[in-house]
Amino acid sequence: MKKILQLEEAALFLAGLILFLQLDFAWWWFPLLLLVPDVSMLGYLFGNKIGAWSYNFAHHKAVAIIVYFIGIYTVNKNLELAGIILFCHSSMDRVFGYGLKYIEGFSKTHLGIIGKHKTQ
Repeated sequence: MKKILQLEEAALFLAGLILFLQLDFAWWWFPLLLLVPDVSMLGYLFGNKIGAWSYNFAHHKAVAIIVYFIGIYTVNKNLELAGIILFCHSSMDRVFGYGLKYIEGFSKTHLGIIGKHKTQ
């Protein structure tokens, strides 16, 4: 089942990449911006609750889709790009097993335990 979910997320990443290619941005914007959503991890400097909230907000696919459609509605290509980057980043993270976070700590995700605490 894990491999099927990873393949699904990889397909969603590819779909987001195809949407990016429809925009009039140079190709190098995609890899340059792809890791920007991880800035949300800085929320963990203020504790697990704020960290989980900020991380989950930046990695939630519904947020990405809403940002993308607001960009379409307002004819704002930068918002479309932001939505695509958020979506692709979230899919990429899930391919690698990084899920949305629980407030118990960064290693507790909806996909299981990650990192050095994985054996717990």
